[in-house]
Amino acid sequence: MYSSPDYLERVYAGVLGKIIGVYLGRPFEGWTQQRILSELGEIWDYQHERLGVPLVVADDDISGTFTFLRALPDHGGSTDLSAEQIGKSWLNYIVENRSILWWGGMGNSTEHTAFLRLKNGTPAPHSGAIATNGKTVAEQIGAQIFIDGWALVCPGNPGLAAELARKAGSVSHDGEAIYASQLLAAMEAQAFVEPGIDQLFETGLKYLPADCLITRLVSDVRNWHRTDNDWRLTRDRIEREYGYDKFHGNCHVIPNHAIIILSLLYSEDNFGRALMIANTSGWDTDCNSGNVGCLIGIKNGLAAIDPKLREPVADKLYLSTADGGRCITDAVRETYEICRIAHQLGQAQAISTPKNGARFHFSLVGSVQGWSGLACEADSVGTDVKTANARLENVALENSSVSAVGFASEARSTEAAPRVLALDFNPSRQLPRIRITTPTFIPPDSKEASHYSLMACPTLYPGNIVTGRLFAAPENSAKVRVTPFVTYYGDNDELTPRHGPELTLDPGSVRHFEWKIDELHGAPIAQFGLEVTSEAAAAGRLYVDYIDWSGTPTTVFRRPPGDSKMWLRAWINAVDHVGTRWTSPFHLSQNRGTGLFIQGSRDWQNYAVQSAILSDPAKSFGLAARVQGLTRYYALLLGPNQVARLIRNYDGIQVLAETPYSWNWSERYRFNLEVSGAEIVGSLNGTELIRYHDSGSVLVDGGIALVCEEGLIMTDEVAITAV
Repeated sequence: MYSSPDYLERVYAGVLGKIIGVYLGRPFEGWTQQRILSELGEIWDYQHERLGVPLVVADDDISGTFTFLRALPDHGGSTDLSAEQIGKSWLNYIVENRSILWWGGMGNSTEHTAFLRLKNGTPAPHSGAIATNGKTVAEQIGAQIFIDGWALVCPGNPGLAAELARKAGSVSHDGEAIYASQLLAAMEAQAFVEPGIDQLFETGLKYLPADCLITRLVSDVRNWHRTDNDWRLTRDRIEREYGYDKFHGNCHVIPNHAIIILSLLYSEDNFGRALMIANTSGWDTDCNSGNVGCLIGIKNGLAAIDPKLREPVADKLYLSTADGGRCITDAVRETYEICRIAHQLGQAQAISTPKNGARFHFSLVGSVQGWSGLACEADSVGTDVKTANARLENVALENSSVSAVGFASEARSTEAAPRVLALDFNPSRQLPRIRITTPTFIPPDSKEASHYSLMACPTLYPGNIVTGRLFAAPENSAKVRVTPFVTYYGDNDELTPRHGPELTLDPGSVRHFEWKIDELHGAPIAQFGLEVTSEAAAAGRLYVDYIDWSGTPTTVFRRPPGDSKMWLRAWINAVDHVGTRWTSPFHLSQNRGTGLFIQGSRDWQNYAVQSAILSDPAKSFGLAARVQGLTRYYALLLGPNQVARLIRNYDGIQVLAETPYSWNWSERYRFNLEVSGAEIVGSLNGTELIRYHDSGSVLVDGGIALVCEEGLIMTDEVAITAV
């Protein structure tokens, strides 16, 4: 078991390295080296503004890496996790044609091909085998781009990392693609304990056949590195010997793996230089850059990552999956989840989330967890916070002018030198307010469809209680007024603010706050934030110790007033068609099989969900609770043979109870499904029909869903009540 005190920081650096690498290379993915040099030059910083695209986007490299790793806790957290179990996690988290993967078609997209095999009953590893799909399909790049998570949970254990990478890769790939993923996984795992690049190569090569093409490629690039002394010369050799013209398919693993080897060898142990080479070299830039960034991040730690690459990202990442409540996340949250999985796997010591598990605790060096700022006039969104003499940064209290007496000793700040988020502000008459916010749902710059669409549920709802702890610096010259607020998507999907109670902080004072979010009539919350002003527009500093919310809200989901679309985007759409022209706000149809329309998160545990649903027609329909994806949930259904059924889907459907119930198409039925501990109660039209005690079930939390099997269902609203 790895017990180094730097494990947490190295995981965090690896996660940051992965997402920075992906965001750096994403805007020009697929470009040739010649085009990159001609139009952009060497890639030392982000190009998104030049190319007119957002920086932080949904991407397969990121969504797949951090989502497929959930197969470990979802299947017991054991080292004997099988490829078949990882394949089942694919079916649980991937929304067909919409999330995570490149949906390029059978035989064209390797991952799409493997998904269709899994869906049609071919288990992994056969779903990705050469014997099933052919050599060209099986040896594209995809296995390699998703391997970083398996290494991060195996610090100092390259053998286990290589084995898990083999199993995970075999869901969709085979042959040289598997060897490439095993090499990188072993190197990344060993990078926790070995700083030398050459030694990491030697470690990784131990897990590959001596006669495979990846082994030969690595040997060639290492030899060229010894003689060329110029990465451009070696890049030219790679083009001649291992270029795209030598291999079939859209994005073969061999040329891109060569670019990763090139970047590591010529990096001079410098994070920025390694990513420059990976991205300037062209081809699958975001994939290659993401793998390189993760490995160098693990090996060299946070100090190696240039702030100019780290600060614009602000820890933000999106995981576009069927588990909608985890889609809007950040590098810190994913870091602690990886450490939790590593401990469950027996590979690292337990690491608890600081400050009693607060959602935003800012405890890792430099972390901001998605928070950024704006200077505002009245209620309008104004200029960027940096142009308004304001700055957000992560600080340790012992390194500031703050006295931590009575601060660090309390339950939520137990470290000797607690880290906090610090806002330095200098408002003016023209820009009297500073707002700092963090996303809770799809942000405005991601509303439009892109190559990888962002599917997400909000993380914050009406009925949730937000708590926090703030501290005004003692050197402030005036009182600071702080007002918590949310912005929601209102009429025409414009961001509309709703404020909570104002707090006043004297210099040196500490204030806790608690705010129950008001009902918003179905509008989804896009941001949570703090609005800061001071008397006489005086400059000052405000510290944010933590912000937290969790648990099940009591609220009603409905079409909000006005003209808007984002309220529907707040549901994970896993049905074939969502109607928007009809009287019923929820107008859902499913052509084949069972479709789910999902809301909520794994924070939700004990609650009742209610809706009056009409089918016209449908084979079966109803409500689901404790939804953890597409293949894990409870559901109360009206179905064939005039029965009401309570089912449990846990990678396979089991009927827990059923009772005769006469029902007809075109009639509304008031469903009520209550889950409390192990008790599951199903009612229709106010009459309890089924009560079931599901002792020992692992379905203890999750969101809600409307369920439709082969037909059409309609409802006006869905209500959830915490119990």
